Amino acid sequence: MQQENKAFPGRISLIQRKLSILKIDGLIISNIINIKYLSGFTGSDGVLIICPDRSFLLVDGRYTNQAALEVQSIPIIEYKDKVEGIITAIKDLSLKQIGFEALSMSVDMHNQLISRLENETLINVGNDLKFLRACKDEAEITLMKKAAEISSLAIANLIGDIKEKCTEKELALQLEIHARRAGADGLAFEAIVAAGANSALPHAKPTDRKIRKGDFIVIDFGVKCQNYCSDETCTFALGALTDQQKNAYQAVRQAHDEAIAAIRANVAASVIDQCARRVLGEKYGPYFPHGTGHGVGLEVHEAPRLAPNSQDVLEAQMVVTVEPGIYIPGQWGIRIEDTVLVKENSCEIFTKMNKQLQIIN
Repeated sequence: MQQENKAFPGRISLIQRKLSILKIDGLIISNIINIKYLSGFTGSDGVLIICPDRSFLLVDGRYTNQAALEVQSIPIIEYKDKVEGIITAIKDLSLKQIGFEALSMSVDMHNQLISRLENETLINVGNDLKFLRACKDEAEITLMKKAAEISSLAIANLIGDIKEKCTEKELALQLEIHARRAGADGLAFEAIVAAGANSALPHAKPTDRKIRKGDFIVIDFGVKCQNYCSDETCTFALGALTDQQKNAYQAVRQAHDEAIAAIRANVAASVIDQCARRVLGEKYGPYFPHGTGHGVGLEVHEAPRLAPNSQDVLEAQMVVTVEPGIYIPGQWGIRIEDTVLVKENSCEIFTKMNKQLQIIN
């Protein structure tokens, strides 16, 4: 039996104290990542029901033994049918006003629950749980620092593998090998290794395209360390670049640096985005189609969002990315990304790669 993380009961208690504020007497947690965060259960399916004075983890027979090993402070209830299990728990607990996460509960499951409930009401409280995992504790920060160290080391080790005529797929494979050797538990997401015109696609997938002289090579990579993610992007060049490419890289680097310099607690996330866009200006701004960053944790994309229309405000202990980019369709792209910890008056960079332009000969 694993030793239980002492943080889990505290996280449950925080939720329990919010129930009266949300005007609900029970909460159905169906987002599997939130279940992991609150209980330690790492299976792929289940339901956590939180009441003011107790909680229950509902799983099917595939996960009963696993849940018993991973979760010590929450009773485990096995169900044969998920909807039936939830309905039974609601009735047994005499819940009337029940909160749920609309973003993670399917329409079909919601409709099934509604059709079988009588005097009970389901209330969407998903927006109220948006920042549930946003602020990290010291144990989480330690794991995220480790993940960042591993992924940065893997990228650094990959530089020696970047040669003319090697393919994007070959580099992606080598990158994962380097990460596994450095201690990664797994990948946080499928690595992006994109060269030449492919680097102009923000979410490009590795292909059989061969690396050529004059290419930018965008590498967006992250690993997991005990379920916590890292996220970092480096853009390298193979051989000589044009002045246009060099100037564009320096613009992205400056946008990245100024956005990071602005990060601190109580700053609107949209302000960080504005810092990056102000540097890119009219010349490069039209080629920057995505937000400047996002939260990272148990998932590689979490709250908050650093984007023009974001209403989020940074808080101390949040971990976010800063990743401005320029993408010239059919030609090349550049993205530079670091992951940082928000502090009261500054931030701490977790990722380790130097973001100066590195030309590989």
